[in-house]
Amino acid sequence: MTQIGQGSPSHTIALPSVKKSVTLAWAALTDVGHRREVNEDSLVTQSPVFAVADGMGGHSAGDVASKAVVTRLAELGDNTPTTAEAINVALAQAVDDMKAGEGVTDLGTGTTVTGVAVAIVSDAPQFIAYNIGDSRVYQLTSGVLEQVTIDHSVVQELVDAGRITREEADVHPHGNVITRAVGFHEPPVPDYRVLPLTPGLRILVCSDGLTKELTAYGIRHFLMSNPKADDAVAALVTAALENGGRDNVTAIVLDVLSVDDLDVAEDAAED
Repeated sequence: MTQIGQGSPSHTIALPSVKKSVTLAWAALTDVGHRREVNEDSLVTQSPVFAVADGMGGHSAGDVASKAVVTRLAELGDNTPTTAEAINVALAQAVDDMKAGEGVTDLGTGTTVTGVAVAIVSDAPQFIAYNIGDSRVYQLTSGVLEQVTIDHSVVQELVDAGRITREEADVHPHGNVITRAVGFHEPPVPDYRVLPLTPGLRILVCSDGLTKELTAYGIRHFLMSNPKADDAVAALVTAALENGGRDNVTAIVLDVLSVDDLDVAEDAAED
């Protein structure tokens, strides 16, 4: 397990190109769970990039993969805002890093990755949500929870084809089989979605160790019941562990506290 970055109760990002500033708060937590010997999840909370990677390949190999991804994404923390092109480059570099990692077999290793990054899209501050695999991003807006990302998994394809229901997917024997990953000697191909960056928006980034233990109703409950990001992430991970904790559990809760005109934000800071 690799964790890069700490939580923050308030962090302001200046975006001079659009004369705006964005103030965020976030917290993150990871746990090995009750049945795994090694935590192969990794995470990065290095503004403007927030991501969770769930490594695969067994023990050290999975950890090598997830570490490579979050380490490369963390390097984007020196540039605000970031871009989808920069994320693509970071993921490609991570695949190269994996090839030299200890514990990697001829079959290779891989990891999921999902998260959000602060960007400028259509001349406005936005989140770019990105994912490869079955780790997820959710957004909570005005009490409505939405799954932003779509799993790259066998069961998701079966759901999309109408062959099984969402409820059947949750207990399907092939629930751990993903159809896209970062690694395994293949070029990474993330999906992207742009999310309006608005005050009051709450983002959850998590590995499947959380979503396999909590329903959407449960996730919404804990996000709604805990106004502070650190309380929310603790409640989510604790609930996942109490419900079985069959896998590594990792979560990031990210809140948009305000979006301000940059000159107004600067005046307030000076006062």
